[in-house]
Amino acid sequence: MSAARPTRVDALLALAVFCLVAAAVATDAGPFGRAALAYAFAAGFGALLLVSRGWPVAALLATALGIVVYYVLDLPPIGLAAPVAPALYAAAERGRVRWAAVIAAALLALSIIARLVEGDDLTLVLGLSLGSETVLVLAVIALGDAVRSRRSLRAEIARRADAAAEERRREAARQVDAERVRIARELHDTLGHTMSVITLQSAVAEEALADDRLSQARTALAAIRSASGSAMVELRATLGTLRGRTGSREPAPGIDQLPELAEQITRTGLPVTVRTSGDVGALPAVVSTTAYRVAQEALTNALRHAGATRVTITVETSRSGLSLEVTDDGRGAPAGAPAAEDGHGLRGMIERAALLGGSVHTANRDTGGFLVHAHLPIPGARA
Repeated sequence: MSAARPTRVDALLALAVFCLVAAAVATDAGPFGRAALAYAFAAGFGALLLVSRGWPVAALLATALGIVVYYVLDLPPIGLAAPVAPALYAAAERGRVRWAAVIAAALLALSIIARLVEGDDLTLVLGLSLGSETVLVLAVIALGDAVRSRRSLRAEIARRADAAAEERRREAARQVDAERVRIARELHDTLGHTMSVITLQSAVAEEALADDRLSQARTALAAIRSASGSAMVELRATLGTLRGRTGSREPAPGIDQLPELAEQITRTGLPVTVRTSGDVGALPAVVSTTAYRVAQEALTNALRHAGATRVTITVETSRSGLSLEVTDDGRGAPAGAPAAEDGHGLRGMIERAALLGGSVHTANRDTGGFLVHAHLPIPGARA
């Protein structure tokens, strides 16, 4: 693996170990054979560091065993620091701190025993010598572990930064999708209703002109002009939002404008009656607008598909929420028709209500016709 390959730092440490051990050997080389063997050990100690990245414990054990064999063969003294300290650092830097501590303790114990056997002064061995070597060993192990911890911390910070960036990207994509759905819903509600009114009023105007009923034709054309004008106002507001414009815009229609909507549909030849109870003026704007859009879509569907002769809109408000019911006396939904969620308009009703924690139900009436019932809770109100 690439992670097991020696780095430039490993190569420099290996060269440094070889040079330090070789320099120590050179001070007391002795006969050629003895010197050659000592230099071979120096090369071996350096070479072990080149494999310590992939096999840190094995390299440390081999170094420890090598130093023991070295002194058993009575080769020139080289101390413990030069060959062992880099191997301890490498093991700790690779996360093998316990192995490094155990092996370091074992080597220090063997060194003390060997010196005492050779007759070195007890006070010197257990005092300055042991203290300095112990401090050096602990410092090397601590340095290796600190480097490992710092590298792990940097990797964790980078991982969290990447995760945060990915989450921001996903959130931005979710917001774009939600805005796309909202705009599609607004355009469908506005243009769908308007086009239905225009289509029917165009047919009325055409028939009136054919029968030379100019007054009725003018009325139909006026209704077309009014509907298209209202649609253009809402369309410009939606396009302004898309282009990032700020500032004032026309307020969204609310439940208090249902009478105007009913009158507009009535002028097409489909009478609409609106019944309200409760204080609709106290409703939050978002609830009022949602109720208006649901009623608008229900009227559009009745105008297009129901073949009805009358539509009734019933609005009831309370402290906890709003109940809206739109009924017609038309043919109702045919058996086997797609579910409400499959139509753009009906699905838009359900999505709007769900955003407020409400619900929309549609069904054929037992007495004939179609029913749309919506319940919209008031945010923050108690039932």
